[in-house]
Amino acid sequence: MGLRIHFTGEDLARTSVATEADPLWDILLSLHMLQSPREGAAPFGAWRRRTAAGLPPRIRDLATLAPPRGYSPDFLTPASGAGGVEAGIDAVVSTPRRRLRAELGRLGQARPLSPWARDLAEGRADAMRQLAAALRTYHRLALAPYREHLRSQIAAGQATGIHALLHGGLGAFLNSLHPALRWHHPVLEVHGFPSPRDLFLNGRGLRLVPSFFCWRTPIALYDPALQPVLVYPVTRDPAWPADLSAGPAGPPAHALGDLLGRTRAAALEAIADGCTTGELARRLAVSPATASHHVGILRRSGLVTTRRTGGAVHHTLRPLGTELLLGRRTAARWRDGGPHEPSRVPPSARPDAPVYPGPQARTGHPGFRNPVASDAVAASPRTGPPGR
Repeated sequence: MGLRIHFTGEDLARTSVATEADPLWDILLSLHMLQSPREGAAPFGAWRRRTAAGLPPRIRDLATLAPPRGYSPDFLTPASGAGGVEAGIDAVVSTPRRRLRAELGRLGQARPLSPWARDLAEGRADAMRQLAAALRTYHRLALAPYREHLRSQIAAGQATGIHALLHGGLGAFLNSLHPALRWHHPVLEVHGFPSPRDLFLNGRGLRLVPSFFCWRTPIALYDPALQPVLVYPVTRDPAWPADLSAGPAGPPAHALGDLLGRTRAAALEAIADGCTTGELARRLAVSPATASHHVGILRRSGLVTTRRTGGAVHHTLRPLGTELLLGRRTAARWRDGGPHEPSRVPPSARPDAPVYPGPQARTGHPGFRNPVASDAVAASPRTGPPGR
């Protein structure tokens, strides 16, 4: 039956859904995909080739902490990652030595640890600084250039989930997140786990996190004592380019102004980060009445949404507005050379070439962060998901 997550009424009240991907989870899961050349060739092949070509050799050590199959340490994906990449990295390097030893020791049961990983297990300052630098470098090169694409994919999926919630309630919402999820009150079933497991939330709630790089099946933390989190794959839009070397298929940078008019195009850009009518008026250097007029047109066109909070009216983009703005921003970046030049991809790079092949045989599913099922039970006296 897979993983069964048991809710109480208090758990339902404390369950939350992240509005964006968690950067530390995306680092981990994209490292899984980077090392899995036979998985996800269509959505990830071009990204994998471009990323592998641009990464410095020191990232190889980071990849050894995130093998594509089997266990990956929980400390790499702290709850603080919800506050952004820097907050997450700060939490990673602040991991207590006892936990580092335990989790890296578990990793070492399946594959020998490198000298650097053994230094990490001892909490040595130089090794921790190298880990922080590697996480920042990898995020900057492998994820940050595609942030707008990833945000757009997640926003589209959340719009579907909100529609399901409004029209069908909580069960319909949970079922809409991914085909592997099935709600049977008071249990959320996650199909696809390697063996049956039960996770009792016991009033802690559950944090649901979307991820573009989560592949096939939702994933959970290995340690059931940690704050429960379930990361689920988003539905990937076919518009995600199959060949990034050709650049984005978005319109020229000036086309949005031609389509909407220069002022409304600027308004759409300003609303991307969320703003009130007054803030929008100041950004556009127009009167509040004029700003409200332009927002009304954008709202009726399905590009923005508006809600009242106290005495202020707050505007944000809808998925269609995000997609339209995305074409403008990415086209401008590629016009100016882009975050990665196409020439950086070696002509000889093969789509199926392994990036960081390991000497050991790997079995299981790249999305799971658990050791062999028998090891998962022995690792903790509690019953809970082996998810990692």
